[in-house]
Amino acid sequence: MNNLFSSSSEIEDKLFPPKITLQSRGKLFLLDKPWVMGIMNITTDSFHEKSRVAFDEAAILNAASKMINEGADILDIGGYSSRPGADDVPESVEIKRVVSAISAIRKEFPDILISVDTFRSKVAWEAVNEGASMVNDISAGELDEQMIPTVGKLKIPYIAMHMRGNPKNMKDLTTYDDIVLELMTFFSKKLNQCIKAGINDVILDPGLGFSKTLEQNYCILKNLYYFKSMQNPILIGLSRKSMIYKKLHVDPSQALNGTTALHMAALLKGANILRVHDVKEANETITLFKQLYS
Repeated sequence: MNNLFSSSSEIEDKLFPPKITLQSRGKLFLLDKPWVMGIMNITTDSFHEKSRVAFDEAAILNAASKMINEGADILDIGGYSSRPGADDVPESVEIKRVVSAISAIRKEFPDILISVDTFRSKVAWEAVNEGASMVNDISAGELDEQMIPTVGKLKIPYIAMHMRGNPKNMKDLTTYDDIVLELMTFFSKKLNQCIKAGINDVILDPGLGFSKTLEQNYCILKNLYYFKSMQNPILIGLSRKSMIYKKLHVDPSQALNGTTALHMAALLKGANILRVHDVKEANETITLFKQLYS
């Protein structure tokens, strides 16, 4: 019995070491428990319809308030759908969408952490100047060579996600010899770039659903703990994705149960941040996870 409790404690210590911190806008945040990042898409074509928020201040504040009340640690604001085959969005339109949303949320909820979901350095710059706390880049700087230097100048945390190609062609770029090893090599190179650019806090996102097959997504999730050796926080975004609804033969609107199951698996494998559509349910999963390993 004592061995069981000792093992559980050791697992938690390995998954969530108490000294993981993030610094943003003059504040230090301790990542001593899993965080929940709520998805807010100021778009008309994101794959999960209920994640779309109208370009209207009242709608934006209502969605933000709901997520904050349900326990969101971060709000992730995006103005460009990254679903497979998504249409291009002019940079000026993306800036208008995210800057307006961030401005409204920051005034109403001054203490909430806000992430801007963009692969464009100019969008990132404008969003952070308006009040965003970090940048979430689906391309890890591959789609805009100025992104990493820009984030370095802004001195905020950077979420670097692995993806090949872009949202239009990524589904055709899924050939890997050893996907876990290739992702670790990719992140090692990206971390070196970020350090040279002056980025102190880098969060790694293996990019489930981006240039990966269903089987590859599960392979990454199964082997997620290997990425802990890089000593960086890990973000997992699997909420209602095709790796769930295609496997269960449902659609995204029916994929909450599968999402919850895989969120627990991700936590057990070492995820520090869950990027989700359903904040309340994700927080309930974290509560039960902590009960098991505390």
